[in-house]
Amino acid sequence: MVQPTPAIDIDRLRRSLDGVNAFGFNAVTGGYNRVGYSDADMAARAWFADEMAGAGLRVSRDAVNNLFGRFGPADGPCIMAGSHLDTVPEGGAFDGSLGVCAAFECVRAMIDAGITPKTAIVVTATAEEEGRFGGMLGSQTITGAVTRDWIARASDSEGVALTAAMQAQGLDPFAAPDAAWRSGAIRAFLEMHIEQGPVLEQSGIPVGVAHGISGVCHLQIRFEGVANHSGTTPMDMRADAFAGLVTFAAGIPALIAELGTDQSRITVGKLNLEPNFAHTIPGTAEFSIIVRDTSEEVMRRLRTAAEARIADAAKAHGLTVSSEEKSWLPPVGLDSGLHALLRGEAERLGIACLDMPSGAGHDAQTMQSLCPSGLIFVPSRNGVSHAPEEWSDWAEIEKGASLMLAALTRLACE
Repeated sequence: MVQPTPAIDIDRLRRSLDGVNAFGFNAVTGGYNRVGYSDADMAARAWFADEMAGAGLRVSRDAVNNLFGRFGPADGPCIMAGSHLDTVPEGGAFDGSLGVCAAFECVRAMIDAGITPKTAIVVTATAEEEGRFGGMLGSQTITGAVTRDWIARASDSEGVALTAAMQAQGLDPFAAPDAAWRSGAIRAFLEMHIEQGPVLEQSGIPVGVAHGISGVCHLQIRFEGVANHSGTTPMDMRADAFAGLVTFAAGIPALIAELGTDQSRITVGKLNLEPNFAHTIPGTAEFSIIVRDTSEEVMRRLRTAAEARIADAAKAHGLTVSSEEKSWLPPVGLDSGLHALLRGEAERLGIACLDMPSGAGHDAQTMQSLCPSGLIFVPSRNGVSHAPEEWSDWAEIEKGASLMLAALTRLACE
């Protein structure tokens, strides 16, 4: 008997994404606000759980509010597919959520075609992927990488403790380490995501298949100087915390040129100045530094050099400095077998694809520690992400989702 060929219903996929994006939308900015464990994040998860249950999937949640929708055999190993539903503040409409909705659409396409998989497919919407508290809590919980000590110490940039944020939503944070999946329970993990960069669009290629993912080191730095009157304090007698930050930040390009690679990234992101007043010299500057590269050796080299230059900047401006590592996610090479399968299915479908690394962190890199993992990219217009202007064209989304569907059908049905 010839197995029916499932097909993506792109209009249904669009409606799913619109449903998720009904939560946390800011009509003034056009951005989306579903930061991890916010009310909007939790409401979107509840809505999506109902959608999966309505389609006939067996829905469950774990201690950190990862969502799972199981299709196929109730017992035995599974193929897991999905991404995350949370956003950065004022984020875009596609980051993460598109991958969750695409995985769900693949399952619905298989249901429409009357396909019953031999191996179950589990659609997942991971929790707190965007790193509000550092790391990727959802996928790290699945893989068993979360410790009670880390949970007790984790806080966001505003000082809100992870434990408090989870307890406010009725969750027990210290149950997370017991929610890990056992070895062998997941045979493979597939994720579709927007590229969040310009490479695919500039290449004119509709789909990317990632072979590796950059690591991410998140440091929190605090310069302390002396707040003083901006008019009466001579320039050479100041202990200006912001001047120390500027001295370091201005040297980032030279630091990467000396010690980095074409995959190196160092970013000063979140910044707080105190007192934040026009006529007062900043007495403190607290800021985040994100270091990325596809080589862990290069990441460590850049981190060491960055901290040395931060110390030099502090000394030059009469400041004291403290540094805290919020998280360290090493770079990961994704499974070569899944990579070959995705390339083969793309060729069979006539979809041009590009081998490429991922400069951004994704759940797939965490999942690779537990099971073979693969990552599909679709282009981002102008390379923009983490902003209201984020956009991916639906014709290219359909190609990426079709590739994911073909790969899932192979993995779960053969």
